[in-house]
Amino acid sequence: MLSPEIRRKIRAIEIRASRLVSDVLAGQYRSAFKGRGMEFEEVRPYLVGDDVRSIDWNVSARVGEPHIKLFREERELTVILAVDLSGSLSFGTQRNMKRELVAEVAATLAFSAIRSNDRVGMLLFTDHTEAYIPPKKGARHVVRIVRDLLAFEPTGRGTNIARALDEVSRNLKKRSVVCVCSDFLENSLSIQNREERAASWERSLAQLRKYHDVIPIVVSDRRERELPDVGIVEFEDLETGALRRFDTSSRWVREGWAEVADERRAFEQRHFRGARMEPLYLETGKDPIPALRAYFTRRESLRSGRRGA
Repeated sequence: MLSPEIRRKIRAIEIRASRLVSDVLAGQYRSAFKGRGMEFEEVRPYLVGDDVRSIDWNVSARVGEPHIKLFREERELTVILAVDLSGSLSFGTQRNMKRELVAEVAATLAFSAIRSNDRVGMLLFTDHTEAYIPPKKGARHVVRIVRDLLAFEPTGRGTNIARALDEVSRNLKKRSVVCVCSDFLENSLSIQNREERAASWERSLAQLRKYHDVIPIVVSDRRERELPDVGIVEFEDLETGALRRFDTSSRWVREGWAEVADERRAFEQRHFRGARMEPLYLETGKDPIPALRAYFTRRESLRSGRRGA
C-alpha cells in the first residue's frame, strides 16, 4: 500500500514529466534517438555512386560481381532504464534526494519514448538485480515504472554496476537505448578494490556499447563535494551503516573533503573515457531539463556530423 506522500510524489512526477515531453523534449528525443538502430533489408547489385563501405564481399565473391547491403531504419526503439536503488541514492540535501532526481529524469525519458511509440523497460538494481520490468508500450506501463522508481523497496543496500549491466545485456535481443542511472558510487574497502570495481563496470559499459546505444546518467548532491562550516557532524554510510564524525569547522577538513570529491570525479571520468562514453551529469536541487536538452543537442550534432562525413 502506497503512502499518501509517495502517491503525491508519483503524481507530481507524472505531471511534470508529461508536460516537459509535450512542451520541451519530444522533438529532441526523436532527433537524438530515432533511427539509431538499423535492420538489414536486402542485397542488390552495386551501382556507380554507392558507398563502397556497404559492399557485401561474401555475396560479391559468390556471384562474381559487386553487391551491396541495404538497411532500413528501425522506426520503433526499445528503451531500457537501468536504475540504481542502492543506499547512497537515498541521500539529498538540495530539495530532493538523488533517487527522486533519478525518478524524474527516468520518467521524462519514459514518457518521451511512449510519445514516439517506443517500448520502455526497466531494471532496478543494488548489489544484485532487484526487479526487471520487460519493455512495453503505453501510458499505463509508464505509470507503473514511475511508481516503482519511487516506491520500490530494495532488499540490498550496496552497489554492483557491472552485474546490472551484464544482466541488461542478457535480457536484450535487439539493439536498444540503455540509460544507466546511478551515482556510480560503489563502496570499497581499499583503493585497489575501488579500481577493480570501476574497471569492471568500465568493461561492462564498453561491451554493452558494442551492441546498444548507452547513456550513463550520473547523479550527485552538492554536499558530496562541498561541506558547510557547521561544527562536528556525524555521517552514516548509507550502504554499509558505518558512522564517521567530521569537524566541519576545520578548513583542512573541508578542503580535504573537496579534494577527495575532485579525485573521485576524475576517477569516474577516466573510466567513462575508457568505455568511450560521455556521461550526463545531474545534481539534486537543479532543474535537469537544461542538461538533458544540451545532451540531446550534442548527440544530434554528432549524428549529423557522422552522416555528413
